[in-house]
Amino acid sequence: MIEMSKGNIVLGAEPSGKLQAIEQVGEILVREGFIRPAYIDSMKRREEVANTFLGNGISIPHGLPENRDDILKTGVAVLQVPNGVTWNPGEIVHLVVGIAAKSDEHIEILTNLTHVLDDAETVENLTATNDPADIARALSGDAGAKSRPGPVLDVSGFDHSVDVPVINPHGLHARPATFFVDIAKQFESEIYVEYDGRSGNGKSLASLLKLGVSSGKTIRLHGKGADASQALAALKDAVDAGLGEKEEEKSVAQAAHGWVPSEVKRTVPGCTASPGLACGPIRQFTHRRIVVEAVAKDPEFEISELTHAIASAKSNLRLLYNEVRSRSGEPQAAIFRAHEAFLDDPELLAETRDRIKNGNSAGYAWRQAIEDRVRAMEQHDDEVLAARAMDLRDVGRRVLRHLAGVLQDEPFTTDKPVILAAEDLTPSDTALLDPARILGFCTASGGPTSHSAIIARSLGIPAIVAAGPAILRIEDGTMAILDGDSGNLYLEPSQADIAAAEETRQRIEEERNEEYRTRYEPALTLDGERVEVVANIGKANEAAKAVEGGGEGVGLLRTEFLFLDRETPPDEDEQYQSYKAMVEDLNGLPIIIRTLDIGGDKAVSYLDLPAEDNPFLGERGIRLCLNRPELFLVQLRAIYRASKHGPLRIMFPMIATLAELEAAKRLAEKARIEVGADPVPIGIMVEVPSAAVMAVEFAREVDFFSVGTNDLTQYVMAMDRVHPTLAMHADSLHPAVLRLIDQVVRAADGAGIWTGVCGGLAGEPLGAVILAGLGVKELSMVIPSIASVKAKLRSISMEQARELAQQALACSDNNQVRALKLP
Repeated sequence: MIEMSKGNIVLGAEPSGKLQAIEQVGEILVREGFIRPAYIDSMKRREEVANTFLGNGISIPHGLPENRDDILKTGVAVLQVPNGVTWNPGEIVHLVVGIAAKSDEHIEILTNLTHVLDDAETVENLTATNDPADIARALSGDAGAKSRPGPVLDVSGFDHSVDVPVINPHGLHARPATFFVDIAKQFESEIYVEYDGRSGNGKSLASLLKLGVSSGKTIRLHGKGADASQALAALKDAVDAGLGEKEEEKSVAQAAHGWVPSEVKRTVPGCTASPGLACGPIRQFTHRRIVVEAVAKDPEFEISELTHAIASAKSNLRLLYNEVRSRSGEPQAAIFRAHEAFLDDPELLAETRDRIKNGNSAGYAWRQAIEDRVRAMEQHDDEVLAARAMDLRDVGRRVLRHLAGVLQDEPFTTDKPVILAAEDLTPSDTALLDPARILGFCTASGGPTSHSAIIARSLGIPAIVAAGPAILRIEDGTMAILDGDSGNLYLEPSQADIAAAEETRQRIEEERNEEYRTRYEPALTLDGERVEVVANIGKANEAAKAVEGGGEGVGLLRTEFLFLDRETPPDEDEQYQSYKAMVEDLNGLPIIIRTLDIGGDKAVSYLDLPAEDNPFLGERGIRLCLNRPELFLVQLRAIYRASKHGPLRIMFPMIATLAELEAAKRLAEKARIEVGADPVPIGIMVEVPSAAVMAVEFAREVDFFSVGTNDLTQYVMAMDRVHPTLAMHADSLHPAVLRLIDQVVRAADGAGIWTGVCGGLAGEPLGAVILAGLGVKELSMVIPSIASVKAKLRSISMEQARELAQQALACSDNNQVRALKLP
């Protein structure tokens, strides 16, 4: 039994937002000896994957399972917020109940809390009380809440029931209960859960938590309604599978290296941003201050300067986009497309011009407008949105450099490998880091969802963020070990620890080298099923690189590189020579050439495309090609000519209707006959929801499907994948996307054709295994991902992949899918 004392309770708190409320309740837990300080960050990160708002003014923030080692003993702390704090939009919290649970003892507190939830008068009294003993009694059960029996279920009319044990290590607590409720709500039938003589509504989180079900106990599920049998079967399977939780273990990376120091002078805890170990001296990194005059006398001149600076910044961003895409892939490069969108913000531009008209210089006006927005974003309760403040600051600085006549910050140089320490790193800073010289980096601020963190992961640079200002006081040259898996920076470690960490780092590197060494081995699962792993490329010289990287061909050639950054379209012979060279570089391996996929979002002067409010829903892809048959036929003739030199397939992008496909095939046949080529397989990109929904009909008309998960996700979720604030939520592992992919694969199988995936999801280990389990036959990805994905597929059985895929399909959101553990 957990004893609540007055020391665990703070009255009259006034946090500025949810994150500060979590910090304050976490500090109580630290002070009372329940947790280490690092667990507070885990409590914050939990909010990214789960909603801890219970209802009726009560929230229960708690940490992630993988950080339970930072719990010293089970305990509870309460922060009373009389004026309330916004937890999520529309959710106001007055009692923040922080939980540190090493076992399932906290279930008792949750049970008492749910009884309090039912009593609005009690909640109101606890919100206003000046006596912490009132709160202690309510949560300890001394106020009679615990003694109130739950309702006894009248099972008449409930003609379906099933018993199932709860295997979750900590019982039916908030997260698995939420998982249960989400599944129950998918069915029309009434669902009730019976336990220990009491019952709860299976579609009510508070009702389930009242039951206080501990680990290993058996619950009885009752159902009444037309789909009751299916509902109970789905719920039983979910409970048997752990309701979205697995047996607790360290993350894959932590389990892989298993290293902890034995003797260090000081540990600086932070938040993991990119996994890996780094050993080396600290080097502080700071930006130069860009100085601009505050006032100016000629507003028209200043506005002209601003216009030119923004245009130059956009040009820089396009160059950076291309560089990062070639190094790390489209998903990472898309960050800089989002940065470009910031520069088109009409409100930002209008405010800057107004400041200029009032006498400010362009630089000063721009800086003030940017900083106002940065401060507002930094105060946002949503950590993902708050993390975008650094993106906006990066964009602002890029324009300021041009206004001040500084073309580029002085590049960071070092004569020996170092660990960088900085206040924060912008995405531009991170994208230009040299992994050979930068062993790792640690920042005082920032977050794991920041774009800098994403780029660091793509570069393989271990990184820690949000470590606090203490890191800025570390002297240059101080030896350190940075553990990107645990989120800790260890200062002045012993020689033994340095040796052990370096040995571990080398072992991890050897594992990666082994993956690369075996990159030419097929991705053959343990039970003998093969998945083809191929490359996405967007330049002529990348075909040979795809083979060198272990690719078994090219699953997506983006042909746009031939059409961009020029005044006239490429003629047939130029295209033919380029395609032919790539076919020959592949030396008999297949290539899928996607026809031109351009829309109003790309500046192509010779196409004279009209401006569109939403170019992603306008004339682009196959629609553009069908409207410009002279352009389309030239490309098709070049492709068919190249097909005489090796195995080649044609793929049409953005197909939404059968009529579009039929028209494209007619033009393709016309081009084939004109050049005297043999027929080649023709497929479509499945990236528009209508194509996925009509997959059965489309499957009769093509030779293969290739699912473009990037755009499919964007359209299904109605979230622009390069939107500054929404992009991080446009996740291809959302069950809505996975269920459409499953539907597409089933349609293809029924028609005897194969399905591939060429979006970013294919290059993620979790995504690759789930896709293989769904029956996807070909995974196409950026070249750096090929070796590791093939190694992962060789380490599992297809049966395991299918089981994981079914678990993913049963989830209710992307966070639940990402919580699944790879076999």
